[in-house]
Amino acid sequence: MKQITDKVVWITGASSGIGEQLALGFAKEGAKLVLSARREAELERVKISTGLSAENILILPLDVTDFDAAIPACEKVIAKFGRIDIMVHNAGVSQRSYIHDTEFGVYQKLMNVDFFSTVALTKAVLPYMIAQNEGHFVVMSSVAGKIGTIMRSGYNAAKHALHGFFDSLRAEGYHHHIQVTTICAGYIRTNISLNALNEAGDNFNKMDTNQANGIPADKCAEKIISAVKKEKKEIYIGGFKEVAAIYLKRFLPNLLFDQVRKNIPS
Repeated sequence: MKQITDKVVWITGASSGIGEQLALGFAKEGAKLVLSARREAELERVKISTGLSAENILILPLDVTDFDAAIPACEKVIAKFGRIDIMVHNAGVSQRSYIHDTEFGVYQKLMNVDFFSTVALTKAVLPYMIAQNEGHFVVMSSVAGKIGTIMRSGYNAAKHALHGFFDSLRAEGYHHHIQVTTICAGYIRTNISLNALNEAGDNFNKMDTNQANGIPADKCAEKIISAVKKEKKEIYIGGFKEVAAIYLKRFLPNLLFDQVRKNIPS
C-alpha cells in the first residue's frame, strides 16, 4: 500500500470539479500539494479549503496548452519541494458536436488540451522522477478512452491517445519505479458538459442529463486516491451502464457498437 503522507502531489485542473476534490482528498492523506489551473483566484480558494500551511502547498497558475511553460513550472515545484512524487493529469475539456459540423481547429484544441498538454508536462516531470528513481503518474482518461461515442469524436480520440502513450510509459518506466494509474471515468457530476466545446469551439453551455445524475465528484476522488494507494494500473469509475460498456466492447463488440449508434446524447 502506497503511503501518501508527505508525498508531493501536483494536480492540474485543480480549481474545480474532480481536481478540487482530489486536492481536498490528498490533503487529508497528509500530502504536500501543487495546484495548477488557469484561474488563480479559484486555486487560492481551494488552497484555503485544504487547510494546508503555506510550506506544504504551492499555487502554480498554468495554462497547460502553453507547452513552453511546462519545464519552468517543474523548476518552480522542485525549487519549493525538491521532488515530484505524484503527477495528476486532470486538466481537460470535452466536446459536444457532430463530426460533419465540427471545425478542424476544434479538433486541434481538443488534442492540445487533452493529449499534447499531458505529453509536454510528462516530458518535463519525467527526468526528475527518473533521477529520484520513483514516481507516479495519475491520468484522467474516460470511458471515452475505451469507447467512441456520438458527438465526442475529438474527445474520444484524445482519450484513446492517452491510453497508448501512458501504456508505453508504464512499460518504459518500470525499471525506474515509475508507475501509471489510468482513470476511466464515466458520468461524474461536474460542469464538464457545460464547458465542452461545440462545433465552433465555443462552450456548449448545456448540462447533460447523464452528467447531472452522475457520481458526485468527491466520491470519484475517493476512488482515485484509493487506486493510487493500491498502485492500480487502470480503474473504471461510473454507473453500471458505463462500466458494462467497456466489457461489452471486449467480449461482444458488435452489440456495443449497435448500442452506441442508438444512444443520442441528451
